[in-house]
Amino acid sequence: MKIVISTFLLMLVTYLAFWPVSVEPVAWSAPKNQGFTGSFKSNQFLDHIEVTPLEGHEGPEAIVMDKQGTLYTATHDGWILKNKGDSWKEWVNTEGRPLGLAIDKDGSLVAADAFRGLLRINQDKQITLLSNSVNSSKIRYANDLDIASDGSVYFTDSSTKFGAKENGGTYPASLLDLNEHGGHGRLLKYVPATGETSLLLDQLNYANGVALDPQENFLLVNETGSYRVLKFWLKGDKEGTADVLIDNLPGFPDNISTGQNGRFWLGLPSPRSPILDKLSGSVELRKVIQRLPAFVRPKAVPYGHVVALDKDGKVLMSLQDPEGAYPITTGVLETSDKLYISSLVFDSVGYLEKSHIRSLIHKSMGPDSIEN
Repeated sequence: MKIVISTFLLMLVTYLAFWPVSVEPVAWSAPKNQGFTGSFKSNQFLDHIEVTPLEGHEGPEAIVMDKQGTLYTATHDGWILKNKGDSWKEWVNTEGRPLGLAIDKDGSLVAADAFRGLLRINQDKQITLLSNSVNSSKIRYANDLDIASDGSVYFTDSSTKFGAKENGGTYPASLLDLNEHGGHGRLLKYVPATGETSLLLDQLNYANGVALDPQENFLLVNETGSYRVLKFWLKGDKEGTADVLIDNLPGFPDNISTGQNGRFWLGLPSPRSPILDKLSGSVELRKVIQRLPAFVRPKAVPYGHVVALDKDGKVLMSLQDPEGAYPITTGVLETSDKLYISSLVFDSVGYLEKSHIRSLIHKSMGPDSIEN
């Protein structure tokens, strides 16, 4: 019996130490996590969220609204759903995994589809592939986008190594990229007039959300694996360069969107992983993590958290639900009266009445930042 146990342990150690894995981790130094303190002090403002069911679908990654007030969201099974009143209906299926959504100037929907690339869908439900490569390099994980006044589409390719389709979906692929931390993400630009796609910024650690400044002087892009938001300059002396808008976030930044009155809304779907932070400098131990069964590896923790920032990275609001009743919050669509909250996994779209949020914040923190 001792021989059997010893043999088993030897095989286990050998497996954990030497079994080939798809990641080649890069050593880095994760900033010390300050947690939910200061501007991110824990609260329960998202406890008051209301929901509209998706009628059999889940994972409303992003939400947009057209000029007629129609809402759109995209789900795990490839469906883009439409809400003209008080319920979600199936509209069109991309046969992929649409993530980021935006409305162009003629009312068509443009989607960053993680499996297929950049898509345009007109109101007749005709799907056109706009871009699936840049400089002969395939776009393997289109994630989020925003559209400029001239029709140019700025969008992210989260990982050139860990494609969403080839690695079992968006979530498994993201975990691989975050573990490796190899700088495989990039920011791209598609120009409709020429049909050309160009590279603006690369070597990002899981490039994610994109949001344009209303004056189009800069755009913001989330670097999920480095817990930060970058400001990429489109005009001025710094054109073509990037600064850090805010870093050392207490969670993994996902989508970012342009709100009202100069606000940008950031979704933090999960708090940071203490294990990944602690092992950021250890290449071999991160390989060991990858050899463990999937249910043991670090993963997203159910938590609700969305943040409003100004153009300089100041935190205006931090709305949280530590219990994760509406979990894995990816972002926000702000309208004149509501905050619509999206989720990576939930089977409903969440929303908050801004008047109610104003009242809650006034009671606990004094004058709030949503004045209109």
